[in-house]
Amino acid sequence: MTSPTTPAASNARRRLLKSAAAGAAAAAALAAPAVARAQSAVTWRMQALWDGGTTPQKFEEQFVKRVAELTGGRFKINLFAAGQIVPAAQAFDAVRGGAFELMKTFDGYEAGKIPAFAFTSTVPFGFPESDQYEAWFYERGGLELARQAYAPAGLHYIAPTVYGQEPLHSKTPIRKMADLAGKKGRFVGLASTVMGAFGVSVTPLPTSEVYSALDKGVIDMADRGDLTANFEAGLAEVAKYVILPGFHQPTTATAYVANRGAYEKLPAEFKAALAVAAREVSASLRQRILVNDATVLDKYRAKGCEIIRMPDAEVAAARAKAMEAWRAAAKDNPLAVKALDSQVAFMKALGLLR
Repeated sequence: MTSPTTPAASNARRRLLKSAAAGAAAAAALAAPAVARAQSAVTWRMQALWDGGTTPQKFEEQFVKRVAELTGGRFKINLFAAGQIVPAAQAFDAVRGGAFELMKTFDGYEAGKIPAFAFTSTVPFGFPESDQYEAWFYERGGLELARQAYAPAGLHYIAPTVYGQEPLHSKTPIRKMADLAGKKGRFVGLASTVMGAFGVSVTPLPTSEVYSALDKGVIDMADRGDLTANFEAGLAEVAKYVILPGFHQPTTATAYVANRGAYEKLPAEFKAALAVAAREVSASLRQRILVNDATVLDKYRAKGCEIIRMPDAEVAAARAKAMEAWRAAAKDNPLAVKALDSQVAFMKALGLLR
């Protein structure tokens, strides 16, 4: 037989139940963020353009570290050097197919298939300052044009890394534009079209194959990367002439490009972290290159290289032919023409073209 409940006991029971309910609610509230955090943790794989241990690759290490910092460690990107997952030439298709989520690439590699990429990678005889080229991306609609170009392939263009000239490394002296004719050279993107117009037999080799191609005499000259990166890659050993300025690539844009499906699944804060980290790395790498370039030429000379300065008058006189090649590279593709027209308008606004 149940004992009758006194009013005091009943009140105590109600207080106990109320306290238990409040405790359960608090526990649920504390647990919810933990569940959300666990659900939003993401791990990606990224293959870069660069060999391990080189200066540009160290900045990709900074990029993935910064993304992790900005997301409280919830967005981890495992970084691989050039060719560690797939050969460099296969990265575009590998990311599109979902073999890994992110690549650092040079749009010019695919310019033959997607003409707009000729103008999102470099403009031979074009913007002389990297800040001008980067401004085109962020202030003159270039970023959106790059994304439109990648979208049909199932890829998302995140942001560029913009830095200065890439020098020309040659096994024979190039002292005037006429010396280019008849030479075999490694160039990619818009530089392929432009250098072809100057009589160069162009071979679009991946970055990782430049050293061996020069060493074996497959090519006479090549662009590859900035002065410091090329020294670190050993080009001073296989090409004894360094031609400046890099008229074929006065400014350079490499790019962070993701599988679009994987990108669209990211929470907004992770997408923002990618954009912020990418722009920080762009500025940081550019500044490091400026500092390194001031001293690395002496290292080339110590290796027996001759630094050749192409006369300004030679570069200026060649610009008209280069502009014709720009238009040819657009191939009447509407998006490529739009990108080219946008760049020409900006160059005119800057006083670079008349």
